[in-house]
Amino acid sequence: MAAISIPSHMKAWTYSEYGKSNQVLKFNQSVPLPEVKEDQVLIKVSAASLNPIDHKRMEGLFRNTDSPLPTAPGYDVAGVVVKVGSEVKKFKVGDEVYGDINVKALEYPKVIGSLAEYTAAEERLLAQTLWPQKPQSLSFAEAASLPLTLETAYEGLERTEFSAGKSILVLGGAGGVGTHVIQLAKHVYGASKVAATASTRKLELLRNLGADLPIDYTKENFEDLPEKFDVVYDTVGQTEQAFKALKEGGKVVTIVPPGFASAILFILSTDGAILEKLNPHFESGKLKPVLDPKSPFPFSQAVEAFSHLETNRATGKIVIYPIP
Repeated sequence: MAAISIPSHMKAWTYSEYGKSNQVLKFNQSVPLPEVKEDQVLIKVSAASLNPIDHKRMEGLFRNTDSPLPTAPGYDVAGVVVKVGSEVKKFKVGDEVYGDINVKALEYPKVIGSLAEYTAAEERLLAQTLWPQKPQSLSFAEAASLPLTLETAYEGLERTEFSAGKSILVLGGAGGVGTHVIQLAKHVYGASKVAATASTRKLELLRNLGADLPIDYTKENFEDLPEKFDVVYDTVGQTEQAFKALKEGGKVVTIVPPGFASAILFILSTDGAILEKLNPHFESGKLKPVLDPKSPFPFSQAVEAFSHLETNRATGKIVIYPIP
């Protein structure tokens, strides 16, 4: 492969103070490229996706463990490797990869995130987007939609020791994490029954993803249902109510602090091996990326993408593509 020309500066969206995205997020024409450490690769970003943690971090909710400002936001990335560190063995220049670039979501995320032309990440956080069956490979936009939410969905199910024949209730079934929990539980783990909550207009999506019992939270309370579940996966912060829908001996898992004493609360530790493990299920069609109907947003409309994220009404993931 011919040598790839890498500039010293790039375009990126950055903020230098905490606040709402429409006030602090600015387009910067000349940002220095991130340094590439021995175990990292430099990625020419093609697509990125947004997560709730992006706007919460921007608003300063995690400032005690945040990286220094100014910073470019963004955890999820898909793109092409253009440089490899001296200790990198898994990837080479030209490989198409995707992943969550931060080892721990709330512990000093990278200063240069994925809303930039280039970003750097440890090779163990990444997976390849390509398989031999090219037509069924993930597009950059689809791949960018997956990492943080897919890994979170998987880790939560693993922590509850979910297995074939068990039942599960997913609170927030149409969100980024919830759409993956439904699919994983039904099509990979072999759940006996999957119930999930969403608003009226999103119930059909839940059915299409594999939910046996879509619950319209605008019309009924899940905790009042006579049926109880082996696992309740809370993605929206209703942990206390979740216990009312639990079978005796069942487990509640939540990703929304502060959680509840008897619940399993966890913060994701990023691992590209999870993506590699689940890749074949996307190849076979068992699992599908779910992009918000307004996606993809062009790179120039990052502020609009954040505004949509902040409504808490997005379906699946908000993707920014293409990133020049």
